[in-house]
This record gives sequence, structure tokens and C-alpha cells, in this order.
Amino acid sequence: MIAYIEHFVHGNDTESKPDDDVSGLAANFDLGATGIASKDFGGMKSFKPLALIMPTTTVDVSQAVKAAARTSHLTVAARGNGHSINGQAMADKGLVLGMRAMEDHYFELIWVDGTPYVDVSGGALWEDVLKRCVLQFGLAPRSWTDYLSLTVGGTLSNAGVSGQAFRYGPQTSNVTELEVVNGKGDTLICNETQNSELFFATLGGLGQFGIITRARVMLQQAPDMVRWIRVVYSEFEDYIRDAEWLVALGEGDGFDYVEGFVFVNSDDPCNGWSTVLMDPQNQRFDPVHVPSTSGPVLYCLELVRHYSHVDHPSYVDMVVDRLVGELGFVEGLKFEVDVTYMEFLLRVNRAEEEARSNGTWDAPHPWLNMFVSKSCILDFDREVFKKILKQGVGGPILVYPLLRNK
Repeated sequence: MIAYIEHFVHGNDTESKPDDDVSGLAANFDLGATGIASKDFGGMKSFKPLALIMPTTTVDVSQAVKAAARTSHLTVAARGNGHSINGQAMADKGLVLGMRAMEDHYFELIWVDGTPYVDVSGGALWEDVLKRCVLQFGLAPRSWTDYLSLTVGGTLSNAGVSGQAFRYGPQTSNVTELEVVNGKGDTLICNETQNSELFFATLGGLGQFGIITRARVMLQQAPDMVRWIRVVYSEFEDYIRDAEWLVALGEGDGFDYVEGFVFVNSDDPCNGWSTVLMDPQNQRFDPVHVPSTSGPVLYCLELVRHYSHVDHPSYVDMVVDRLVGELGFVEGLKFEVDVTYMEFLLRVNRAEEEARSNGTWDAPHPWLNMFVSKSCILDFDREVFKKILKQGVGGPILVYPLLRNK
């Protein structure tokens, strides 16, 4: 058992000269303004590329990489939706490939031995994959990230972790085939048996082994609705015990999504009690329920149970009440809503709209991901959550359990 922790908190341009070896690129490609390619979501680094290339086909990607490979100094970076945090989507005086230009290059439903898959472009946004799969086929990928305005190639180059990963593994574990342009500009099809080293190196390879131009993603039947629940804990031991129990339950026996976060035990609007509410208009966090023995931080488990329109409400209530009844959260600090499956998966969009309107979306966003072993998670809570981060970080501190075998 390991815990996955995300820590999220609310540079100089250089002039580039044209390169003789790539001077012909402008004649073959749609070159975008380089300004957008000189920054990323992290907002802490800035590197101006020689060119931003907007490839619309795999051949375009291959030609651009080959052009760079003929030089002794040009680097290439694939930029999805620019949500890297340390400049990974930039190429200082090099070539940036705007992969979003390929978003519609592939989209095809296929069946293999009775299992549905969708072939999608590496430049497609996950939220668009979700909408098209659900609305056209009633199907959906199994594993997600919390925020879906990210490209398929971008998250597969990292991992793609969210509250479903305890059951299905990260997004990299739910892909069976890739089309990849390697560092020489060669286009290769790879999977577990064909070009397998490239397949496993590219998945989670941070874009250093190849550029993903197409991915075959496993699908399953999409639910219609979800029961979305948040429960609050004052003691970390209770929180982690329940989280570990929930992810150990078999498919169908437990929740379909298990995640959580740490928040400040105060009325701080960015880090405190109000961040637990899913529906601030109709929900209220009453601090009178918080035990007097509570420390500087509290803990929230976020749980989801899928259901369909044909499921009787009393059945959903029975299953959820049985599971929640086993948990040791603080009485009076349970919040729940019923929303559609797509509304839940796109829940971060609302937070993005608010952040864009108040200007914080463009502020620097340092972010740290780490896995902490079960053997030292209590020490981590004592030293990091309760001491170093007891005032919060101006944004979410996600912490949730994963099974090591996933």
C-alpha cells in the first residue's frame, strides 16, 4: 500500500536566430506565434523556442523531428495543453510541437476480443475523449486525471493518476498500443509484444523516448450518475485506516473512486473548511462538529459510487449507507450530492473558471507529486502536514491511497 500525494500552490525570454538547417520548416508547416510556447502552467520558467510548429498529421511530427535530428544542437519538445510545471513543454531555441493541432487526427471505436477501445490522437484533450465516447457510444475510459483539459499524449507521458487508479491503475496501465515518433523521426507502432521496449519507455517517459501521436485506450460501460460524498476526519490514523480498507474492497463491493485531501482547520477561504463543500449554496461546514482535540489540519475522504438510471434510488442508498456506516469520520461532517458522470469528471472546470476570473489561473503554480510508503506515512503526517504545511499552501494538498500492485 502506498499513498499518492499532490501538493499544489497558488523567467527570461532569450532571442533566437534562424537556423539554416531548419529554414525550410516555414514552407512545410503551420508555424504559430512562439509566445505561447515559451511558458507553461507552472509559470516559473520561460524559454523562447526557435519555432512553434503546428503538426496536423504524424508525418508532420516525423518531418519536424528529422529536421532537428540533422542538426547538432536543436532540441524538440511536444506541447499538449501546456500543463507542465517545470518547463518540460518548452525547448530553449529549439522546436516546440503544438500537439493540439492534431486533436482530430484520430478517433475510432474498435473492438478486440469483445473489449471496446478507442484510438485517439495524442493531441486530443481527455475531456473531449470523454464527451465523444459517452455521447456517441455510452462508453468511457476507465482511469482519469482530476483535471481533464490535458492531452492524451501529455498524461500518458507522465502517468495519469486520480481516484480510480487504486482499481484500474494509472492511465498508462489502460493503454494497449501507441503510435510513436522516436528521436530519429521514425514512426513506430508499439505495444506489449511489438517494439515493447519503446512502448514501456514511452509510457511515463516524460517525452524523452518518443512523441505519442496515437493511443489505443481501453473503454468500459459509462455510468449515468454518481453519488459523490466527502467525509471529514480529525485523526490521520482513522483517515488512513478507512482509505486503505476502501481501496482493498473488490470491484462492485466498494466505491468506484477514492481520493482525499488535507485542509487547514480554520475558516481560511483557500485552505480551510469551505474547501470541503461541493455545493456551497446548499451546504455548510459547521466547525462546532470539529473535536476540540483536533490539530492544525483536518482530512477529507472523497468517495464516488457509480449508478445507472435503472438502479432504484433505495438500492443506491442502501449500498452507500452500508459502506459509509463502516467509516470512522467525524459525525456531522458528511456532505453528498448526486451529479451526472460527466459533471463529476469535469468538476475541476468550475474551479478553473473561478481561477481565471480572479486571475489566479495565471499565477505561478509549483506542484509536487510523491509516493509515500505505508511504513512511514504516519511520520509524514506528523512532520509535514501537521508542522510544515499546517498553514496550507494556497491550494489543494491531495493525499490518497494506491495499491502497489496497480
